[in-house]
Amino acid sequence: MRRNLAARLGVWSAHHRKAAILGWLVFVVLATVIGGAVGTVTASDEEMGVGDSGRAAEILKDAGIDEPAGELVMVGARTADGWRDAAADLSKALDATGEVRGLKAPLPSEDGKDALLRFAIKGPSDEAGDRVQPVLDAVDKARQDGAGRGISVHQFGDASSEKELSDLLADDLKKAEFTAVPLALGILLIAFGAVVAALLPVGLALTACVAAFGLLSLASHQLHLFETTYSVMFLMGLAVGVDYCLFYLRRERDERAAGRDAETALRIAAATSGRAVLVSGLTVMVAMAGMFLSGLLLFKGFAVATILVVCVAMLGSVTVLPALLAGLGDRIDAGRIPFLNRRARKGVRASGGLAGKVLRPVLARPKFFAVGAAVLLLSLAAPALGMKTEQLGLEKQFGSDAPLSVAYQKITDVFPGGPAPARVVVKADDIGARPVRDALDSLTRKAGDGAELTVHKASGVAEIAVPLPGTGTDAEAKKALHQLRDDTVPAAFGGMDVEAYVGGDLASSEDFGDQLGRGIVPVFAFITAVTFLLMLFCFRSVVIAVTSIALNLLSVGAAYGVMTAVFQHGWGAELIGSEKVGAIENWMPLFVLVVLFGLSMDYHVFVVSRIRESRDRGMDNRAAIREGITRTAGAVTGAAVIMVAVFAVFGTLSMQDMQQMGVGLGVAVLLDATVVRMLLLPSLMTLLGERNWHTPRYLRWLPKISHEEAEPTARPHAHNSPVPSGR
Repeated sequence: MRRNLAARLGVWSAHHRKAAILGWLVFVVLATVIGGAVGTVTASDEEMGVGDSGRAAEILKDAGIDEPAGELVMVGARTADGWRDAAADLSKALDATGEVRGLKAPLPSEDGKDALLRFAIKGPSDEAGDRVQPVLDAVDKARQDGAGRGISVHQFGDASSEKELSDLLADDLKKAEFTAVPLALGILLIAFGAVVAALLPVGLALTACVAAFGLLSLASHQLHLFETTYSVMFLMGLAVGVDYCLFYLRRERDERAAGRDAETALRIAAATSGRAVLVSGLTVMVAMAGMFLSGLLLFKGFAVATILVVCVAMLGSVTVLPALLAGLGDRIDAGRIPFLNRRARKGVRASGGLAGKVLRPVLARPKFFAVGAAVLLLSLAAPALGMKTEQLGLEKQFGSDAPLSVAYQKITDVFPGGPAPARVVVKADDIGARPVRDALDSLTRKAGDGAELTVHKASGVAEIAVPLPGTGTDAEAKKALHQLRDDTVPAAFGGMDVEAYVGGDLASSEDFGDQLGRGIVPVFAFITAVTFLLMLFCFRSVVIAVTSIALNLLSVGAAYGVMTAVFQHGWGAELIGSEKVGAIENWMPLFVLVVLFGLSMDYHVFVVSRIRESRDRGMDNRAAIREGITRTAGAVTGAAVIMVAVFAVFGTLSMQDMQQMGVGLGVAVLLDATVVRMLLLPSLMTLLGERNWHTPRYLRWLPKISHEEAEPTARPHAHNSPVPSGR
């Protein structure tokens, strides 16, 4: 029988071990060194924008106008005007830092008990986060000096929040690395009972992540990235990399336990699990490519990052892993942990004894378990019917008790619209023409107190900062923004040959959400179509392809429901150190949908391939289901536990969007590996019977891909069964 691609790669690597291992190491080192040398390019605010806010930012960029990084410091006292001395001292201290420009006189509040200092950080806005530390130190000293006199000091602004966000992301990524890796290693030690066998998947996953980081740095020069992209890449790379190696390694050990010699066991693992890894990896990558259809730079960056890390992990699993296994031979069990090793070896021989016990009632009463599992998943998905999405502001991202969030809330309570005003950007051939200037002045007056007009005459551009009512992000602010966009601005410049757009933080959030709404349909259509076609090509069965999509949607729906319950409604949020925020981050549903469609293929392809392998050897449908699921139960369980553990680490990080991503993906993988794979999939396939494997006449032109390895030429030991699956 002609060997498939995975088998050919595995056999070549096993016979050319030094070349495969050295080639992998050279690739990782080169990718890392080159990536570090060229550096990473992050996306600017202008690139992030879409819609009218994006066009407003583009006008300013084309005109060479760099919007300064503004900062606000509110000084409060117990009595009216009690803040004056503290504000004067702080103003002098801020000037002395040498990093402040445009410091304005204190703006008193209505009751006179608070005052707002407004200024910008010197230098380009994209460097403000690196230059703001002296300002933060001056404000912190003023806070300490005033504490004993009843003076409160709160700071919020572009530079301070950027620095806080960057520091938090760096700390979170470090925490994830130092927590997730030992967790994965510990789980693998329990699964394999040997140090070398446990280190192998973790080592390959980490080297795949390192290489992908370097490649992503190169890619960032063509497609600029968000800071969160690297966290997403590490999350995906570690989870997928360990999974792929685990599937491959577990099959090889199963074959060795069945009595195969090392070369035969490796060849069977390459032809079966290696092929499943290739199909799964390809499915994940193509599914991730669907994010390019969103029209948003954030998702394009996520797509590039996940495609790169999955591709590298997949290639490592089918090349350097078989080379290492061939070189190690029986030394793969080196560093045995006695108690764990006995349990692991017993588990291999039992080949899913616990799974067999679970399957027995499922296969006996498939209709009952199919309906029950479906009802459970639909019940978990029910809260998602009321899901609300929004671009969570920094005050929600950091948590309500974070100093920056407290400062934001205090400032917006006393000076509504201060931290995040709307910005009307106007471009005209002659910005100083009388009709245009009159319209600008009239619009500024209508915007009310606090509105500021800035005219860049040389560039033909004008800006009006318009404070928004409420918190600047709530329903009242959104209503004012829509009125400004739909009525006030068009009326002010009606009939004039000018470009006028409304930007700002809230406008950007609204435009981002609108683009997401438009992009989710083509993305969903793409990934469902691709999943259907890949499964159809792989298994030549319309039924398998359709049920694959249906099972994925149930997992995604359940993840949506849990995310909504925990983060929108606050049910159990305190258990993971989070809190109710009233909404889901607006990019999260689309991201979770795409990622879960891809990740679910890890288990689905692996399990269904093993069922089909048993079916191709002549078993009836029910026996093939039992054989396939019990033989893969150990690998799927181990892979799921590792994935859930890695995602759970992200669920405990500081950023609200990282928490939502970790919980959503972790819950979905847990349900996918238990309820879906152990209950719903076998019961549904049992009910469908031979229809699972029926190929319609109009599809019989599809190439028939074997899901089993040819009878090995090297015979196993006489006291063991000669069946490749280990029966």
